[in-house]
Amino acid sequence: MNSSKTIWHRFRGWFGKEPVPVANQDADIVISPEAARKMKLCEERLAYQFRDQQLLKTALTHTSGAAHKLVSNERLEFFGDAILGQVVSEWLFCEYPNYLEGELTRIKSVIVSRKTCAAIAYKLGVEEIVIVGKGIGTQDVIPESILSNAIESLLAALYLDGGGGAAREFISNHFTPLVTLIVSEGVPTNFKSQFQQVAQRDFKTTPIYELLDERGPDHQKEFHVSAVVDDQVFDPGWGKSKKEAEQMAAYLALVALGEIKESNVPE
Repeated sequence: MNSSKTIWHRFRGWFGKEPVPVANQDADIVISPEAARKMKLCEERLAYQFRDQQLLKTALTHTSGAAHKLVSNERLEFFGDAILGQVVSEWLFCEYPNYLEGELTRIKSVIVSRKTCAAIAYKLGVEEIVIVGKGIGTQDVIPESILSNAIESLLAALYLDGGGGAAREFISNHFTPLVTLIVSEGVPTNFKSQFQQVAQRDFKTTPIYELLDERGPDHQKEFHVSAVVDDQVFDPGWGKSKKEAEQMAAYLALVALGEIKESNVPE
C-alpha cells in the first residue's frame, strides 16, 4: 500500500498539484569533478539550480557514459517527451481556438520534433555539458539524437525537481516562440513541398515518388506510394488518390528524417 501511495504522489502533478520531488534511487552515484563542472555550467545556462544534484547528473548522462542504463537519461527522456507533448498540446489548444485538430497536430509535430529539440540543444550548448562515454566524447561532433534526447531528459528533471512551473517556464522560453514563427509562416500542410525543401537542403536533389501497388475497384482505388531520395527508399503510404498517397509518403519520410514527430495521420 505504501508503494502505491508513493507512485501516486509522484505523478499527481498531472492532476493540478505539484509533484513530490523524487529522490534519486542510486544514492551511491558518483559525481566526478568533470561531471560537476558540466552540471554547474548546465545550471547557469538553464538559470535554474537543482535541489537534487543526482537527478541533474542522470539527466545529462547518455547511456555511453553510464555504468548501466538505469543511471542514464533514457527513463527521463521518456518522461520528458510526454511532458513536452502535453504542455505544447495544451498551449496550442488554448492559444488557437479557431484551429482545427489537423492544423494543431501539424504544428505540434514540428514543435516537438527531434530537429527542434536539437536546435534548442545547440542554442544552449548542450554538446558541451552532456556526459558521454570516451568513444563518443572523442568525436568531433556529438550525434544530434543524443543532444535532442538530452533536452527531453532535462525537461523531465526540471519537472521532477521544481514542479510544473519550472518545466513550463523552460518550454515557454525555448519552444513556444517557435509556435508563433510557424503560425506566422503558415501551418505546414503540404508535406510534399516540405519534404522537397528538406531533400534539396540535405541531399542536394529532388525526391521522386514510386507507385508500388494499387487495390480496390475502379471507383474506390487506393494507391501505395514510397518516396525515394538518391538510393534511400522511405516507408510507403496509402492514399485514396496518387496525390494523397504521395502526401502520406512525404509525411512518413519527414518522420523518418526527424523533421517532424509522428502523430496523427495527416488529413
